[in-house]
Order: sequence, then structure tokens, then C-alpha cells
Amino acid sequence: MKVVLADDHRMMRDGLRAVLERAGVEVVGEASNGHEAIAEVKRLRPEVLVVDIAMPELNGIDTTRRVTAELPGIKVIALSMNSDRRYVIAMLEAGASGYLLKNAASDELLNALAVVTRGQTYLSPAIAGSVVEQAVGRAPSWRREAERQLSAREREVLQLIAEGKSSKGIAATLEIAVTTVETHRRQIMDKLNLRTVAELTKYAIREGLTSAEG
Repeated sequence: MKVVLADDHRMMRDGLRAVLERAGVEVVGEASNGHEAIAEVKRLRPEVLVVDIAMPELNGIDTTRRVTAELPGIKVIALSMNSDRRYVIAMLEAGASGYLLKNAASDELLNALAVVTRGQTYLSPAIAGSVVEQAVGRAPSWRREAERQLSAREREVLQLIAEGKSSKGIAATLEIAVTTVETHRRQIMDKLNLRTVAELTKYAIREGLTSAEG
């Protein structure tokens, strides 16, 4: 089995690599943000992408959505410190096949890999009970209507705003014009009815687009 690891913490990636390689799983690539993860998955074509939800530049939810849309044969397992069912459902709706808490035992990750490669869904026991009913029905009732109205590009821009990047910095990261960034910023504020960067940041953290860790 070939796996790509995506997490912005090097120590976490090193720990996961050690666990997997001891079990005979080949870690063919690593990434520290969502854009790197997508590039590595396209280049290496692993069976599974193990992805942290709270990554800089492009979070795990939007990374998963793009990977499963563009490379549907690749399975995605989410890693998170957060057991909030909103994040779990968001990852499942984005196309993830599994959701694991970071404090899980190492053998749970190996079990999750075995489950998802059989075409099944794996949820950490600590969260399964609270989300399974919604997950099975893919019920969207928890999602904010405004968030559904944001395009994929607007979600990327919103995450980068929340991470403190300037319009020029966002333009460089996404390889678009500064004027385009400003247009996206205005559209985001109008759709969400928010007017300050602080309000946008709070919203992005609440919706799992970025982390409060900094």
C-alpha cells in the first residue's frame, strides 16, 4: 500500500511515517499544506492520502474535495484533534473515507487504512456514535447557508485572509491578480454579511477553514 502524508507539523508526519513503515506500509510522499498535498497525490498516485484538517494555505476539507473530485480512485483519511461532528460531516461530504482523532492509538490508523481500502468508511469510535446518523444520510442541516454559497476560490481566499496574508500575498499564493483578490474579498463579505477581518477570521475558524493555532 502506498500512502501520502499531509500535515503541517513535521513531528506528526515523522511519527506517522514510523508507525506505517514498521507495518510495511510505503510512505511515498509528504506535504505540509493542502496545495502540496494535491501536487504530491497527482504526482505519486498513492492508494491513500492521510490529511490533517487544519493546514495552512488550503485546509484539509477543501484539499479532500479537490482530490476526490479530480482523482476519485484515491481514498482519503482525515486526521484531527477536533471531534466536533460538523468537521466530521464536512470531511465525509468532501469525499473522505475515514476520520481519525490524532490521539488515537497507532493500530487504529492501520485498521483505518485496511477498512478504507476495502471500500468502507472508518470513523474513530470516540466520534462514531455522535455522527453516524447524520453521516449515513449526509444530512446538510448543520451547514450554514452562506457557507454553501462560497465558491471554492472564495473559500481559499477566505482561509488566506484569516491566516493574515495581505491581498498581495494572497495574489502571489494563488497566482491571481491583486484586483481579483479584492473582488473575491468584497464578494465574501457581502455573502457572509461580515465587514472586518476579525469577523472573517472568526467565521473561518468556526467553519474549520483554518485553525486558531496560528
